[in-house]
Amino acid sequence: MSEFAIEMRHVTKRFPNPSGGEVTAVDRVTLQIGDGEFFSLLGPSGCGKTTTLRMIAGFEWPTEGEIYLKGQPMGHTPPFLRPVNTVFQSYALFQHMTVFQNVAFGLEMERTSKAEITRRVGEALELVQLGGMGPRKPKQLSGGQQQRVALARALVKRPAVLLLDEPLGALDLKLRKEMQLELKALQMQVGITFIYVTHDQQEALTMSNRIAVMSKGKTLQIGTPVGIYERPNCRFVADFIGETNFLEGTVKELDHQTATVVIKESGIEVVGLKGADLHVGQAVVVCVRPEKMRLIDKCALHSNCFPASVITSAYIGSDTRIVVDLGHGMKLTIWDQNKISTLDNQAFYAPGAKAWVTWLADNALVIPEE
Repeated sequence: MSEFAIEMRHVTKRFPNPSGGEVTAVDRVTLQIGDGEFFSLLGPSGCGKTTTLRMIAGFEWPTEGEIYLKGQPMGHTPPFLRPVNTVFQSYALFQHMTVFQNVAFGLEMERTSKAEITRRVGEALELVQLGGMGPRKPKQLSGGQQQRVALARALVKRPAVLLLDEPLGALDLKLRKEMQLELKALQMQVGITFIYVTHDQQEALTMSNRIAVMSKGKTLQIGTPVGIYERPNCRFVADFIGETNFLEGTVKELDHQTATVVIKESGIEVVGLKGADLHVGQAVVVCVRPEKMRLIDKCALHSNCFPASVITSAYIGSDTRIVVDLGHGMKLTIWDQNKISTLDNQAFYAPGAKAWVTWLADNALVIPEE
């Protein structure tokens, strides 16, 4: 028995295009997903994440490479012979059936006994907090409740792997955030592997054990939410996951852990952690998250402390989003956390104010320019 629930080895998927050629949707993807893991495929539209999920489900077959489920090759096995089930964004509920009938449908197709169906459907509805809702029709339920019905219908067949294709996309923001936590709790309760497709970075960070960030059919980085957010391996990942300030320059000095970078045009020197093997003179980009920066009235650090002018300031409650100008066309975005409770507008930085922007070297990451 394989230690992995899902393994993809050098999987490529090409589709014919109208001009008679081919377009590569997935490009030599290799990944391993462990038993009981909540694994997310994250990336912009057209990056290949849904095609990857459809190949795991069996709705598409690989052009090259192989897909293994529990150690068994399944790349060209029909969907109904795979131990997986899929939850779609559209829910795909049968509107003329009751909730009970929707959840029971798959078991009835397998000719499961009525007593077993009643027991398992009841368990599945209780699991998704819909006990007692069996007689209702889908149209009598809220969007969140309909999503739970779709989950119960998928889980009632006890799949080894549950595939979820942007299942929360149709929900409003507040309900979506609530369902993220419920989905993660549900996955931990049932203990099966969830593979989740999303373009929402916060969603992936909230729920996943690990994330694969995809672009143009390739997996750029696979890691934990903390690892991907704090140590992105390239500019695309740093830019796609959250918000980041980028300072382009060349390496001036290197030591064991840090690099000193001379920023283009301005000539200022910035110190940050090395995110890869670097050499002096190499073109690099320094990545600094806006929440890791601070505005202060007096400079207190020997490095990474520069005079700045406030351009715009937007109070959003939890923090104030500030854009500052360092001169030479250099603009930085800073998220200044609101730690005080006051109605005094003068307590916040206003456009035109002078200050110093600073950050710790440990909060800046230096990676090669792409």
